[in-house]
Amino acid sequence: MEYLLFIVSDPAAPTYVPEEDNVEEWVTDLEQRGAYRTGNRLRPPTDATTVTVRDGTTILTDGPFAESKEWIAGFDLIDVDNLDEALEVAAKHPMARFGRVEVRPVWPFE
Repeated sequence: MEYLLFIVSDPAAPTYVPEEDNVEEWVTDLEQRGAYRTGNRLRPPTDATTVTVRDGTTILTDGPFAESKEWIAGFDLIDVDNLDEALEVAAKHPMARFGRVEVRPVWPFE
């Protein structure tokens, strides 16, 4: 089953320490297990554009729709057997120590 891991900033989390960020090891472990699909960083919310269509009119707004000090900084798509395994994988993500990892099951179209 596929799960999307949202890597979320957290202003209240401990300070990010680059030397403790072993994301390459985390990805390699998942690749060896055949569980890693893809992932990447995301540019900050200031680089976002929100698209809304109302009554046939497209409205573009600079920045994120919601004002928040927290933001989605990246994502990883994994394929594991169940939610327990997805949570185990998320807990080992380096950014779980410096932010938060939101785990969400992918809901495929039938």
